Amino acid sequence: MANTQGPQGNYDPAGSTQMFRAFVDEAPQGTQQAAASSGPRIGLIVGVVVAIAVVAAVAWLALK
Repeated sequence: MANTQGPQGNYDPAGSTQMFRAFVDEAPQGTQQAAASSGPRIGLIVGVVVAIAVVAAVAWLALK
Protein backbone atom coordinates (compact mmCIF):
# COMPACT_ATOMS: atom_id res chain seq x y z
CA MET A 1 0.00 0.00 0.00
CA ALA A 2 1.20 3.45 -0.84
CA ASN A 3 1.23 6.09 1.83
CA THR A 4 -0.24 8.99 -0.07
CA GLN A 5 -1.52 12.35 1.06
CA GLY A 6 -4.78 13.88 -0.11
CA PRO A 7 -5.14 17.47 -1.34
CA GLN A 8 -5.40 18.88 2.20
CA GLY A 9 -2.68 16.63 3.58
CA ASN A 10 -5.12 14.02 4.94
CA TYR A 11 -3.78 10.48 5.04
CA ASP A 12 -5.32 8.35 2.26
CA PRO A 13 -4.25 4.73 2.86
CA ALA A 14 -5.74 3.39 -0.37
CA GLY A 15 -4.55 6.27 -2.51
CA SER A 16 -8.06 6.51 -4.00
CA THR A 17 -8.03 10.30 -4.18
CA GLN A 18 -4.82 10.28 -6.16
CA MET A 19 -6.11 7.56 -8.51
CA PHE A 20 -9.40 9.43 -9.02
CA ARG A 21 -7.62 12.67 -9.85
CA ALA A 22 -5.38 10.85 -12.32
CA PHE A 23 -8.44 9.29 -13.97
CA VAL A 24 -10.25 12.63 -14.26
CA ASP A 25 -7.16 14.42 -15.59
CA GLU A 26 -6.58 11.74 -18.25
CA ALA A 27 -10.21 11.56 -19.46
CA PRO A 28 -10.54 12.43 -23.17
CA GLN A 29 -11.97 15.88 -23.84
CA GLY A 30 -14.66 14.54 -26.22
CA THR A 31 -16.07 12.22 -23.54
CA GLN A 32 -16.42 15.07 -21.06
CA GLN A 33 -18.14 17.27 -23.64
CA ALA A 34 -20.56 14.51 -24.67
CA ALA A 35 -21.56 13.90 -21.06
CA ALA A 36 -22.05 17.61 -20.44
CA SER A 37 -24.14 18.16 -23.57
CA SER A 38 -26.37 15.11 -23.03
CA GLY A 39 -27.10 16.04 -19.41
CA PRO A 40 -29.54 18.91 -20.02
CA ARG A 41 -31.20 17.02 -22.88
CA ILE A 42 -31.92 13.99 -20.69
CA GLY A 43 -33.22 16.26 -17.95
CA LEU A 44 -35.57 17.91 -20.45
CA ILE A 45 -36.86 14.54 -21.67
CA VAL A 46 -37.45 13.32 -18.12
CA GLY A 47 -39.23 16.58 -17.28
CA VAL A 48 -41.54 16.26 -20.28
CA VAL A 49 -42.36 12.63 -19.44
CA VAL A 50 -43.15 13.57 -15.83
CA ALA A 51 -45.32 16.49 -16.96
CA ILE A 52 -47.28 14.21 -19.34
CA ALA A 53 -47.75 11.66 -16.56
CA VAL A 54 -49.06 14.34 -14.19
CA VAL A 55 -51.49 15.71 -16.80
CA ALA A 56 -52.69 12.18 -17.60
CA ALA A 57 -53.22 11.42 -13.89
CA VAL A 58 -55.17 14.65 -13.36
CA ALA A 59 -57.31 13.97 -16.45
CA TRP A 60 -57.97 10.39 -15.32
CA LEU A 61 -59.04 11.57 -11.87
CA ALA A 62 -61.26 14.29 -13.36
CA LEU A 63 -63.01 11.88 -15.71
CA LYS A 64 -63.41 9.09 -13.18
